[in-house]
Amino acid sequence: MSDPSSINGGAIVAMVGKDCVAIACDMRLGMQALTVSNDFPKIYQYNNTFIGLAGLATDVLTLSEVFRYKVNMYNLREERDIEPETFANLVSSTLYEKRFGPYFVGPIVAGINSKTGKPYICGFDLIGCINFAKDFVVGGTTSHQLFGMCESLWEPDLEPEDLFETISQALMNAQDRDAMSGAGGLVYIITKDKIVKRLLKTRQD
Repeated sequence: MSDPSSINGGAIVAMVGKDCVAIACDMRLGMQALTVSNDFPKIYQYNNTFIGLAGLATDVLTLSEVFRYKVNMYNLREERDIEPETFANLVSSTLYEKRFGPYFVGPIVAGINSKTGKPYICGFDLIGCINFAKDFVVGGTTSHQLFGMCESLWEPDLEPEDLFETISQALMNAQDRDAMSGAGGLVYIITKDKIVKRLLKTRQD
């Protein structure tokens, strides 16, 4: 229990494909080994940008509302939707503001730039240091297992359907090896034209 971000468990992964990006999470809310709920999605959508928040559940809910407020204020002030790169810097500065009493979360941002059409993913530590990536980013208590699965399965330039299959297999097989996550999965496939949301059925034990 020394690490508060591991109390509630969780698994989040984002992957880049060919002109598309995917982000997925598990649905479990736990109190260490005790499962409290199997309907706790950890991905939040702000316009065409998505953030996955793995960590302490109270901080996840608090931060999701903080980001919603800040994105709405940005949209009003700038009169346009926020781009993933801009949102990543907003996340970084928000976390760094609280560096002496941090939020116990490890966010992952994913989205498609509306002007260039390029996919964008990145991860953060709990004080906002950005980890840029061109292939995949993982987070949560299942990060070690996810790293192994993603290294094995990910390939460059995957089409949206292939990307869905790859990220789903990585998530489901990784959370099977971690008692702190599981109870189903949620996957978003993001392209420039559309966003597809899919639920995964997995073991509930």
